[in-house]
Amino acid sequence: MSTRWVFHRYQQVGGTECHYEYQLEEIHKQLEQERRQRKEVERQNQQLQAELQALHRRQFKGRRAAAAASAECASTQRKKRGAPVGHPPWQRAQPTHIDQVVALPAPDACPDCNHPKLRPVAQLHEHLQEDIVLEPRTVVTSFRHQQAYCPQCDKNVWLPGPGEMPGAYIGPAAKATAAYLRYQLNVPDRKVSQFFSDFFGLKFVPASVFGFERQAVRRGLPLYEDLRQKIRALPVVHADETSWRHDGHQYWVWYAGDDDLAFYHLDEHRTAQAAQSVLGQRFAGTIVADAYASYKGVHPKDWQSCLAHIKTKAKELEQELALLKGRAADPKARLFCKDIQGFVHDACQAHRQLFKKPWRAKRAKNKARALRRQLRTLCQDPLRHAKAEAFRKRLLGPEQKHFFTCFRHRHVPPTNNQAERSLRPVVIMRKIVHGTRSIKGLENHSVLRSLFETARRQGKQPHRFFFDLLTKNTLEAQAALYRNNLGAKPQPPRRC
Repeated sequence: MSTRWVFHRYQQVGGTECHYEYQLEEIHKQLEQERRQRKEVERQNQQLQAELQALHRRQFKGRRAAAAASAECASTQRKKRGAPVGHPPWQRAQPTHIDQVVALPAPDACPDCNHPKLRPVAQLHEHLQEDIVLEPRTVVTSFRHQQAYCPQCDKNVWLPGPGEMPGAYIGPAAKATAAYLRYQLNVPDRKVSQFFSDFFGLKFVPASVFGFERQAVRRGLPLYEDLRQKIRALPVVHADETSWRHDGHQYWVWYAGDDDLAFYHLDEHRTAQAAQSVLGQRFAGTIVADAYASYKGVHPKDWQSCLAHIKTKAKELEQELALLKGRAADPKARLFCKDIQGFVHDACQAHRQLFKKPWRAKRAKNKARALRRQLRTLCQDPLRHAKAEAFRKRLLGPEQKHFFTCFRHRHVPPTNNQAERSLRPVVIMRKIVHGTRSIKGLENHSVLRSLFETARRQGKQPHRFFFDLLTKNTLEAQAALYRNNLGAKPQPPRRC
C-alpha cells in the first residue's frame, strides 16, 4: 500500500468526520425523544385503563365488590344507622273503625301440643286485621238527557250529567286510574290494559290508554302553562335534566320545581334556549343546579352550585387514582380528592347547624368566609395528574362564588338533591318504556307527569284530581289541583 494512496484517501474522508458526529447526535436526540414519548403513552394508557376499570366497577358492581364497599362504608361512617338508642319502636296505627266482627269459639284442644284438657278463660283475645275489598266489575250508567232545541244553533242541546264524559264510552274513573298506573306507578300501556281486563272485565286495546292520555292532556294544557308561570315566579327553584330516547334520538327531560310544585319539559336540545323555555329569559330568583352552562342563559338573580356534584366528582377521581400504579400514581392528588370530600361534608353539616339555630346573617357570612379560606388552602398546590389538576382549577375558578350562596340565603340548600329525587321516576320509566315515538307522546309525558307530581306535592290524591280534570272545567280542575296556601313552610335541607 503506497503512501500516496493513503494520503489521498485521508483527504477524501477527512471532511466527513464532523458530519458523522452531527448525525450521531441527532440519532441520540431522536432516541431520547421517542423514549419520553413512549413513557408518556404508557402513562396515558395506564390512566385510561384505570378510568375504564373505575367506570366498569360503577356500572357493573359485583356482589363481592358491593359487599366490600358496604363494609368499608360501615367501618368509616360516623353515625350508626337506624334509630338512636332508646327511641320508641314504630308500630302501625290502630284502625279508627271496625267494619265487621267475627266471633270464634275457644279451641277444644291445644293447637301447639294437642292437649285435650283445656280450662276456659274469661279474657278475650282480639286481633285487628286490615284488608282490601276487590269488586271486579264495571258499572254501566245510562245518561238519559232531556233535550231542548236551540234556534240559533239549529240543533237539539242537552247538559252532561255528573261524572259524564260526552262521546266517551269509558268513564272518567277508569281513565283516571289508567293515567295513575301509567305515570305514578310506571306501568306500560299493555299491562294497564291487561290489569283492567283481569280485575274488572273491562277490555280495551293498549292504544286506548294513549287516547285516555290525550284527553287528559287537552284538558290539562291550561293548567300546565299556568304551572310554568308559577315556576318562574318562585324565589328558589331546583333545576336539573336527564337524557330521554325519542324515536331513536337523544332528547332531554328538563325539571324545575320545589317542594310544592313540579314542572317537566321534554325537549330535543340541551341548550340555553331549552332552559329559557322552562325558566324564562331572566329568572328573578335563586336557582339550585349543577355547573351546566345552559342555566346561565336564564340569567338568574343568584345561583347555588350543587356541592353533592363536587363530592361525587372527587370520589370518582379518587377511585381512578387508586387504580394507578408506578410512575402514573399520584398520592398527592388522591389525598386532595379525599380532602375535598371531607370539605363538602363539613360545609353541609355547617349549613344544617345554622338552619337549626335562629338564623343570623353575620354568623352565616363568617362561616362562608372560613369555608372559602379552607377551600383555597386545599387547592393552593398544583397536582401532577391532569384530571385532578383540572378539577383543582375548577374549584378555584369563577364557580367558587356559587358554592356558598346557601350561606347568604336561609332557605337555599347546599345540594340539588330535590331535583335528583324528582327525576328518579322519569329514569325508572325510561328503563321500562325505552322512550317515546311521537311528538304527542312527548307532550303527554311533559303535561301529565307535571300535573301528577304537583298534585302529590299539594297533598292531593292524583287519581282523584285526574277524575276532576276529566269531568270539570278548567277553573274547577285548577282549584282541585292546588291547596289554599301555596307558600308552605320550607323544610330543612337533606343531608348530602
